[in-house]
Amino acid sequence: MIPPEKLFQIEGGQRRRKLALCFGALERDIAGTAEGGCTYDISTMPREEYTKKLASVLLKDPQLSEYAKHEINSLIYAKPFDERRLCNVARNHLLTVIGTLPAEWDLVIAPHNAPRDETGALLARNFFEGVCVYAEDIRSPFNLGSIFRTAEAFGAEKVFISPFCTDPNHPRAIRSAMGCIESIPFERTSLDKLADNIPIFALETGGTSIENFVFPKKGIVLLGSEELGCSPKALEKATYGRVTIPMTGIKASLNVGVAFGILMNTWIQKLKQNQCKEV
Repeated sequence: MIPPEKLFQIEGGQRRRKLALCFGALERDIAGTAEGGCTYDISTMPREEYTKKLASVLLKDPQLSEYAKHEINSLIYAKPFDERRLCNVARNHLLTVIGTLPAEWDLVIAPHNAPRDETGALLARNFFEGVCVYAEDIRSPFNLGSIFRTAEAFGAEKVFISPFCTDPNHPRAIRSAMGCIESIPFERTSLDKLADNIPIFALETGGTSIENFVFPKKGIVLLGSEELGCSPKALEKATYGRVTIPMTGIKASLNVGVAFGILMNTWIQKLKQNQCKEV
């Protein structure tokens, strides 16, 4: 961290970069994700006061838009004061001036650890028995983490992943899963080893529209890879059928994590309305 008064001794471009780094470090400190020397360490003033002083320095930047100045100024004097939001907004306005867009892995996300009881044991989670997902060859850690997060949020019992899926413990998968990888059981297994006594269906193009598809009360939905969709072997394994999300756009394409979210919302709603088939 650098004292605010020293920032005026630094030239414009370098000052902006230093400010952006400071706001990022502050945001991580507030979110509880700071490491090592990145924690707030100025003893002469409270962190909240320091944050406001840095924001006041930024307001003097001639390249900052009037809209950005108004937003930052409003956050400085807002009651209650939202320190983290001020840091986030200031940093992103700075990055716009600098001409750098934040990458997804640069986002400052507070840790979302799985809830535990007083002994440290994971709390029991509610789920719909027999509602499972099989992720086939998902290569992107972000997509796999998103699938875990969606599965946990909607109450899936378990996640199965294929032998060639990316590692769920990859840092970016853990990041996008927001603590859900340790909350929901998962198993790495091949299609051949999936149980034959439970309905298996695929989320894939060319199937029954999701509005008309009769979901099973218990079953496994197969999700294919980002590039190729479900493999021929997976479609052969999907003896219960194929469900499709109708689209009207020119590209008619959805990210696999987004598509899975749409499917899970529909499946769970039909489960709650007793519109699913007992198989």
